[in-house]
Amino acid sequence: MKFIDSARIFVKAGDGGHGCISFRREKYVPRGGPNGGDGGRGGHITFQSDEGLYTLLDLRYKKHFEAGRGEHGRGKDQYGHSGKDIIVRVPVGTLVHDDKTGYLLAEFDQSGQSVVIAQGGRGGRGNMHFATSRNQAPRKAEDGGAGETRWIRLELKLLADVGLIGFPNAGKSTLLSTISAARPKVADYPFTTKNPVLGVVAYKDKSFTAADMPGLIEGASQGAGLGIQFLKHIEKTRVFLHLIDVNDPSHPDPLEAYHSIRHELESYNPEFLKRPELIVLTKCDRPDIIEKIPEAKKVFKKIKKKVFPISAAKHEGTEELLRETSKALDNFR
Repeated sequence: MKFIDSARIFVKAGDGGHGCISFRREKYVPRGGPNGGDGGRGGHITFQSDEGLYTLLDLRYKKHFEAGRGEHGRGKDQYGHSGKDIIVRVPVGTLVHDDKTGYLLAEFDQSGQSVVIAQGGRGGRGNMHFATSRNQAPRKAEDGGAGETRWIRLELKLLADVGLIGFPNAGKSTLLSTISAARPKVADYPFTTKNPVLGVVAYKDKSFTAADMPGLIEGASQGAGLGIQFLKHIEKTRVFLHLIDVNDPSHPDPLEAYHSIRHELESYNPEFLKRPELIVLTKCDRPDIIEKIPEAKKVFKKIKKKVFPISAAKHEGTEELLRETSKALDNFR
């Protein structure tokens, strides 16, 4: 399924029904008085989070939602039925903004949440409500109120415990496919992963979710490469696994590569630097990389950072990495 993480849709709540002007007329009751009922309220547009949804794909094809109008009131004190509500289901992690003002209307961070995004118009009162001692036969009723209408913008952010970050081709997809049942595309060219991929990792008696994020490049915080599309998805992650290929020809200095990614994180959101992180040296089954590991460890030790050499393809070092990741999550919680 294609991962769709944004959508723009129009919602219109139902208008309220009009109140009724009516009088009780019976053969032996010459002055029965007013009996016009109220109109029904218009239908609401409600958004509800559903853990069974993973993208906003459905909202790319259906862009207009209109709730039912409230029924008009009738005589004999009969109230109109309320208009039919509409429930729009969205994935957990969805943010709903007013498209005109940018105001955050709702944030769905757990399954089963419901928020009314557009209120239906109230029903108008019938003339039975306007009778007084001086006006016992009022010829007055209220019109129903208009339902709310607005364009809204939806943005989906992955809710993952662990975010796999690093430059393109650092080995993020390979690691995720090794530690979970997720099957992201794995290839030897940059930007193989163009959309985030989520996997569930089981470790001993615990489990957590990990997200393979598209690779970062310099200038990502200003929109370069996949830029903001990537960075917004790691806002909800608790722990970072920072993957580094020490034999990357475009970034031969692992410490410089590390600081480059950290700079992009800080430029987008300084809070990112406060998140727990584990530095992972990838592809450590290759001879040309094995010989560089001791030097890389010394370099990172100088800045008081421990590194975890792994070979995801051969399942080497992944057990220790999962153990430390689990500990980091426990400490964060």
